Amino acid sequence: MTDFRIKHVNSPLKAIQRTCDAVTISVSLYASQWLVGQHPSQSSVGAIAISVVFYLIVSELTGQEASRRSANRELARILINWALTVCCLAFVAFFTRQGEYFARSSIFGWIVLTGSSLGLVHMLFRIGLDMLFSSSWTRRRCAVAGLNELGSQLLLNARSSPECGLEIVGFYDDRIKSRNELSDEVNELFRGKLDQLVINAKMGRIDTVFVTLPMRAESRIRWLLDQLADTTASVYIVPDFFVFELLHSRWNSIGGLPAVSVFESPLYGVDGIAKRAFDLAAAIAGVLVLLPVFFICGILVKLSSKGPVFFRQRRYGLDGKEIFVWKFRSMRTCDNGPTVKQATKDDPRITRIGAILRRTSLDELPQLFNVIEGTMSLVGPRPHANAHNEHYRKLIRGYMLRHKVKPGITGLAQVEGHRGETETLDKMQKRVECDHRYIQQWSLWLDIKIILRTFLVVFRQENAY
Repeated sequence: MTDFRIKHVNSPLKAIQRTCDAVTISVSLYASQWLVGQHPSQSSVGAIAISVVFYLIVSELTGQEASRRSANRELARILINWALTVCCLAFVAFFTRQGEYFARSSIFGWIVLTGSSLGLVHMLFRIGLDMLFSSSWTRRRCAVAGLNELGSQLLLNARSSPECGLEIVGFYDDRIKSRNELSDEVNELFRGKLDQLVINAKMGRIDTVFVTLPMRAESRIRWLLDQLADTTASVYIVPDFFVFELLHSRWNSIGGLPAVSVFESPLYGVDGIAKRAFDLAAAIAGVLVLLPVFFICGILVKLSSKGPVFFRQRRYGLDGKEIFVWKFRSMRTCDNGPTVKQATKDDPRITRIGAILRRTSLDELPQLFNVIEGTMSLVGPRPHANAHNEHYRKLIRGYMLRHKVKPGITGLAQVEGHRGETETLDKMQKRVECDHRYIQQWSLWLDIKIILRTFLVVFRQENAY
């Protein structure tokens, strides 16, 4: 079942949690200096300010939310965030030489004390939230008008997000033909028809009503709203278009008129700037570090067969606009027309050097220049030949939605094993599903994880040819 979540503004709980993190980091530094007999100084204030900024930025990039992951995963993420912060501080201290103002014992004590204290504070914060949200006075008794898939998903979302304070106490519907298709948990909460819902609301047994009836049932919805107007219950309408797959959905306001995106790119505003900055910095660093590899690969390609060192192939980029993707030439031919044959195992067109380059993905290195140019990203859906795009867009629903973001040198599909030849429609379908999932779940931390996983899988993929 699809998870119909919509992005919303940050809650006050997140601000409180971040404040607790900042206080914990500050107190831990002062405590570690006091334990070794060192007096706090102006350098201590500067170290606290820099470490808090770094930690909050790292936490924001990794999407750390206490209520959305298990205690063990949250603790692991906290320690990772703090370790990354320490690495950033070490980098700053190396160039500014501020580390000499701190005793080594106090630095070591601060690192250990802060990591353990952050973990303890977050666990206490989680316990406090669980106690708060489990108490009756913070919970709203909610009823769902509509015994259907959307209502069932609403129940799952409410229970997985206790910070919302929603307790689903019953489902109501006049039409119950689809009860066998729903879970036993939902069926057990069935309380009767819509008129019974109105009675319970008038008696004050229900605080909130969520209407998940299909939008085509306009007359029933109007009748229910007229009846509930005579109660004190809060009423929300959940449109049934959420049963469709939403691509990075979020609320928008157009001149005061609310709208929900159905197909949208996640890379607008600050997120887009952050991804572009990360891409640019990493690509430039990659080119500088890999210059000897570029030089060696270029010589080997030139010696392997007649033809250019680089090959530029037409691809679809962001929003389906045509771009030219750079690669080291690995074949004796350069197919770039309306018909492009995919590489297959033991393909006679591939040179011996080209086979090595393709198996190790070294042929993709020149795409770092595409990233610097801005036509590609480090991470994103892999660009397919234009001929393949035109073929599969007719066969796979939502195929072109993968172009809502820039194509990438690597992607989620590649690190999950969907790399190489797609001789069946099912294999291409799985690639596209991974591309959609990447767009739906995008974060800078997800990009970093995919890059790290790429290094682990690139040399052991057997279907890269």
